[in-house]
Order: sequence, then structure tokens, then C-alpha cells
Amino acid sequence: MTTSWTVTRLLRDRNAALYLTGVVVSGFGTSALWLVSGVWVKDLTGSNGLAALCTAALWAPTLAGPALGTLADRFRRKPLLIRVDLALAGLLLPLWTVDSPSSVPLLLTVLVCYGAAGVVEDAANSALVATAVDPALLGDFNGLRMTAREGTKLVAPLTGAALYTAYGGPSVAMLDAGTFVLAAGLCALLRVREERPGPAGDGWWRQTVEGARLLWARTTLRPLVLAGGTTMFLTALGSSLNYAVVDALGHSPAYTGVMYAVQGVGSVAVGLVSGPALRRLGERRFAACGIALTAVAVAARALPYDAVVLACSAAGGLGLPCVLIAAYTAVQREIPADALGRATATADTLMFTPNAVGLAVGAALVQLVDHRLLLVLLGGALVATAVSLAQRSASRTAARSPSDASPA
Repeated sequence: MTTSWTVTRLLRDRNAALYLTGVVVSGFGTSALWLVSGVWVKDLTGSNGLAALCTAALWAPTLAGPALGTLADRFRRKPLLIRVDLALAGLLLPLWTVDSPSSVPLLLTVLVCYGAAGVVEDAANSALVATAVDPALLGDFNGLRMTAREGTKLVAPLTGAALYTAYGGPSVAMLDAGTFVLAAGLCALLRVREERPGPAGDGWWRQTVEGARLLWARTTLRPLVLAGGTTMFLTALGSSLNYAVVDALGHSPAYTGVMYAVQGVGSVAVGLVSGPALRRLGERRFAACGIALTAVAVAARALPYDAVVLACSAAGGLGLPCVLIAAYTAVQREIPADALGRATATADTLMFTPNAVGLAVGAALVQLVDHRLLLVLLGGALVATAVSLAQRSASRTAARSPSDASPA
């Protein structure tokens, strides 16, 4: 099955097309606001620390992912998504009043609530997709979703920055609110049949633990999720060295924007080929290949040449999403529908919390160790992660009997 044929088939599917359009719309507003929020706080207060808190506020709710994801299993997902989108639109309206340092706590509070709602929305989205999309095309769909999200990041931050410069932060918040209203309308058009969840016999905590247990008990899922968390940690360490890499090239810090843009192009491209690659290689080998490519991209950035660094940015954009796409696809296929929301949120927590830790650790290490040595060591650690995952895949394949390949 060719990539172009699969993409065409997905885009002709009403539910898939509506869902992907919603990803582009809401992702556009979110990307614009995430960039502008830090600039907004910096302009109001002059504080780099408070500006950095904006990103921390958005990511902090991920730590409560398993508990927040349980909410996505207690309600029908489509109505829940519509309500969350509309609630987010309403949540952003008070930001119209943020115009002085004294109103910054309001902005940070909104960002924390925004991040929490985003965790619930991601969990419900993953569960709804598993219902609305042909299971055989989940890998293709998750790849296209990655392409849609990364594609918006190439345009939305620049749009948000231009809007902020012309009209101020509140205008960007209102843009984001409008995109959530539009996303809610697109979600309302989805045609899915969902059973109403039965009454929750167990308490919230027991349901949360059960979702985590289901994820951890799957021997096919656990290595993927752990490899995803390890990869995110190591690449976050590498990302914290970006300014040192740029200094070695003799460029200004603004050059990091070029690196991120090139990386985004790579991430857009991998989404288009992930479905066929997953069918050919399977989740673990696909993820291992992506991690190995990321390893080369991280280590080679120690070489002080513009062409090499930009090629590494593109390679990192191609390689890093592979383990995430593979993990989400495997979770959607293997976890029962009634627990998929909390299991997805648990996987998010396990894979993305290390990202925040890696950024903090890397910021400290770059002051103590030469960045070139760190990049080579990180590349080696990523190679070890890829090899370990590939070996698990090989041993699992070897354990199958001939009748598994040629059933009677």
C-alpha cells in the first residue's frame, strides 16, 4: 500500500478528515499562545524566570496525567471533547484583562488550567480515534496527526508573534479561543457511536491505578513507553545544549529558530511515511530505527559546521517522533476502549515528564562539561536505547512458532 494511496484514503474518510482539520485548527491557536505567553510575561515584568514559568505552567498538569485521563473514561468522548473545547474558549476570555505585572498570576493560573484541560482532551482524543478510525489505519492516522501538529508549528508561532506585536497579548488569546470554538463545531460533526460508560463502581484512585496497571502489564507496550521516556529525556538534554552549539558555529542565539524550523520540516515528513513503515517494521523496530537516527543527529551536532547541524536538525525531526507514534498506536490497539483514556494519559506522563527533567539537568550540565563531549555521550546512550528495543523485538519474533507465521 503506497503512502499517497493511504493518505488519500484517510482524507476521504469523513471522520478522519474532520478530526485532522480540528487538530490543525486548535493546534494553530495553541502554538500561537504558547509562544506569545512567555513574551507577554517578559514584556510585562522584565523577568526571564516568570517568562519561563509559562512553559512550566502548561506542562505541569502532565504529572497528574493518569488521574486526569480517568475523566476521559467516565464520559462519552465526543460530548466531553466538545465541552472541553468550549470550556477552553471561555477560560481564555479573562486574559483580555492582562495588561500589568499584577495580572500575571491570572495568566499563569489560566495556563495551568489550560494544560490540565489539554491532558484530558488528549486522552479523550486518543480513545475517540480508536473508535472512529479503521484499526488497520491507526498508524497512518497517528502519523498524519503528527504532520498536522508539526505543520501548524511552522506557521502559528510567526502568526502569533505578528499579532502580538500589532495588537498585544489579548488578541492572541482571543484567536486561540476562536479556534477552540471552531474545533468544537468540527467535533460535533463526527459520526461515531459510543456506548455510555457504566457507573463507576470503583473510586477515582482505583480506576487511575487500573489504567496504569493495564499499560504496565502489557509486555508489548511497556518497552515502547519506557524507550519513549528515555528518548525524550536524552533528547531534552541535547536540546538544552542548542545555544552552546550555536555559539560554536559563531551565530547569534536567534539561529536556534532556523534549527527548530528545519526540525519541524523533518517531523512533518515522518508523519507521511509512518503508516507504511509501521506495517513493514512493526512498532518496536520502527521506534528503534527512529531512535537510532536521532542518536546520529544528536552526536553529529558536535561537529561545528552549519550544513551538518542543519542536517542533524532535519534528521532529529524525522527520528524523534517515531517512538511516540509507535507507542500511541500500540496503546490504541491493545488497551480496552473503556480504559484507553487513562492509559493514554499515563503513557503521556511517562514519556513527557522526562522531557522537563532533561531540560533542567541539561541546563546545569552545560555549565560544567564541554557540550561536544555531552552530545557524543548522549548519542551513545540513544544508540543503546535503540539496540535494547530492537533486541526485545527480535527475541519476541524468535519466540513465535512457525504456525504463528503460517496458521493452519
